[in-house]
Amino acid sequence: MTSQLSAALRATAEGIYPDEARTGLFVSHGAFLTRCSYSCQAVLPGRQPGHAADGWGRILGVELSGHWLERYRQGEHEVVWHELRQLGSAVREPGRFEEARLVCDEMARRARHNVEVIIRRLESAGYRFHGNDHEQAPVTPHVPPTPAAVELAGWLEDRFEFVPMTLLSWLRLVGDVWLVGTHPHWAASSAGDPLVIELEGARYPGAPMQRYFEGELEVWREQAEAGQMFVLPLAPDRIMKNNVSGGPPYGVIVPDSCADGLFVGETTMPFVSYLNWVFRNGGFPWPTAPDNQWQLKRTLAKDLLPL
Repeated sequence: MTSQLSAALRATAEGIYPDEARTGLFVSHGAFLTRCSYSCQAVLPGRQPGHAADGWGRILGVELSGHWLERYRQGEHEVVWHELRQLGSAVREPGRFEEARLVCDEMARRARHNVEVIIRRLESAGYRFHGNDHEQAPVTPHVPPTPAAVELAGWLEDRFEFVPMTLLSWLRLVGDVWLVGTHPHWAASSAGDPLVIELEGARYPGAPMQRYFEGELEVWREQAEAGQMFVLPLAPDRIMKNNVSGGPPYGVIVPDSCADGLFVGETTMPFVSYLNWVFRNGGFPWPTAPDNQWQLKRTLAKDLLPL
């Protein structure tokens, strides 16, 4: 891995307090880690109250102060997510699960606000939302959740037992998002890895997402290497978004009993950290040409809400 890439990874981590260690791990490892390098944070038997275990089985002596929703609304976003992640699966214990879910729902509402603001700004600039193929048929950039979202959330939990709480909140409160398209003053906009999260499958009426996810799970069973985790597909990768044959889709690892899941894309990072990275870049986190992209991204990202 080049020194430039190492610098880019460190820059990405700047301002994401809970996740600097993960990014530092990429850098020190000398290469991108495989998915099996990450595991759901699991609390060890006999752990002491207020303490949790990290993904490598070490007890973390961190006292958790609680009152997460109140503190989150007061701006302690990074610290609250840090504490929720440190709990691992213990976040689902009675007395914790309910408030943790409220935080995840608040995150989703803020994310939806950001999505709607970005779309309005893009539309005002003459942006054309379209498919990632030669036809470039028009696409509705945001489809709010329908009643079927609740049914799908239940199916995911039945099928995988544990699904990250942040992902379920997104499904129930945000909906499907597709920012692929063409900007009149930024021809390479589709190469900027525009935000796409498609869980309910609004672009595919008549094709239940349950059937699609089952098919992907069956392929994983047949082809996965030992220790490789299943990634629930949510979006094409950044190359495919630009209508070029790419790699595996982006997604979130399941099963996972933690509050926040692991998003597998160009790197592996917590789902909320990925969303914050995207929103800090106006919905287009990957650098492209020309240089005016930075001004356009700043305009799109102005005053968006941190998650």
